[in-house]
Parts: sequence; structure tokens; C-alpha cells
Amino acid sequence: MAVEIVALGIDVGSTTVKMVGVDGEGNMTWNYLEPADPKVEDQVDRFLSRVRSEVELPEGVPLVATGYGRNLVYQANKKVTEITCHARGVYRSVGHGGTLVDIGGQDSKVIVIGPNGQVVDFTMNDKCAAGTGRFLENTAGRLRVPLEKMGSVALSSPDEVSISSTCTVFAESEIISMIAHGVEVPPILKGLHRSLIKRIVAMIRSIGLVPPLMLSGGVVKNPAISRMMEEETGEKVIIPEHPQLMGAYGAALIAMKLIDRSDRPS
Repeated sequence: MAVEIVALGIDVGSTTVKMVGVDGEGNMTWNYLEPADPKVEDQVDRFLSRVRSEVELPEGVPLVATGYGRNLVYQANKKVTEITCHARGVYRSVGHGGTLVDIGGQDSKVIVIGPNGQVVDFTMNDKCAAGTGRFLENTAGRLRVPLEKMGSVALSSPDEVSISSTCTVFAESEIISMIAHGVEVPPILKGLHRSLIKRIVAMIRSIGLVPPLMLSGGVVKNPAISRMMEEETGEKVIIPEHPQLMGAYGAALIAMKLIDRSDRPS
């Protein structure tokens, strides 16, 4: 069966770039992601060439850009904030509102989504790496634990070491000292995850948790994130089918509206 794409969305994040195509009903029909390239314009051109090589696109398919590097996407018909796009993508994916936590590589967002999919309130951490995926990534390298195994290693430990520093640089120094004093890696990792989650839960409480609690972003592939989020909030966590693609999906859904507008008589 041929893949239908009527609109495209691209999420240019700090660590990965994601593109999503949707059909006339707003269903995600195509997606692709790869690590972020400093030359954003060239990377977007490659993404567009890839989708054209795989799918027969109609003329003038609209593209909406979001994410950290959205303003560098000259090919986009429109640029929209991550807050709006993540809310739109998650609402369409799970079918209801609530509180969405999006943990990215360079920032974290807490978005309260209303019953009709609108953004009611939000808060964002983009000034410090301690509440983001970068916090885990930096430590993974220091502890020589593969990033994709950090969560399972953390959850394997019955013990947990408290990480008191809320700054990535200071936390790294604290961890180095622990290793020097013979502390095992698994309880350190468990404490590290707990520190990250507590920081995000503080963000949630600052605007008020409206159930259900939902997670998006590439970091949620780490099983310790959802487990500890449930422990710290007492709420069951919902994760959409494609958590890493929610920003790009929301952007593609917004791009569909550009078609509707262009089709209306003036």
C-alpha cells in the first residue's frame, strides 16, 4: 500500500532531528530521525530528499519546524514553539489532556494540556543541564556505562546513594569522589536518576499536576525515568507510542492546517 503524506513536521533538537509525515486524517505515516548535525540547513535538505525518495509527495507539501533549531530551517512554511507542538502531538496520540513532561537533551518542559488539547500552562528548564538528558549523558561517559543501559543498571540496585548537587558540574565531582571512595556504580546511578526526577517533579509542582501524567522525549526510553516518576508523584505514567517524535508529529499536524487555509476561497 502506498504511503500518503499531505504535511510534514520537523523537530530540530539539540541532540537529534526528527521528521514526521501525516496523511489526510492526521495519522503518522512516515518518520525518520538521526543525530543532530551542526549544519541544520544541509541536514533538513537531506531529510527532505530522503522522504521524496521513499514517498510520492504531492506538490507543495507544507513543512512546519519546531525545536531548539527551528529558526534555522529556512525550508519551513512556518516555525512553531516546542510547547505548542508537543502538546498537539501528545494530545492526538493519547486522546486526552493532562500534564506532559518532555525531557530533552538540552531542556525539560512541563506542559499542562487542557481537555481540548490547548496549552493551559507550562514551565521550562533551559538554563541548567541538571534536569535534562545531558545530565545523564555526561555521567554515563564518566562512569563508562552505555547511555542505553543506565536505567536498567540503576534499577538493578537495591541501594541508592544520594546526589546532593543540583549542578551537573558539581554532581560530576561528587560522583568522582564517591568512585574514589569505593562506592559501586549501580547505587550511584540510581541516586543520579533520583536527583534528575526530583528536579523535574519540583517543576511539575510549581504549576500544579493535572492528571494523568504523560512523558515524551527520547530520554523516556530509559526505564528508570518512568519508574521513578511514578514513585515520586504517586501517579501512573502514560507514554505515547512514539515518545521521541511528539514534537515533530505536532508540527506536522499544525502543517495540515496550512493546507486547509490555502484551500479556502479568499
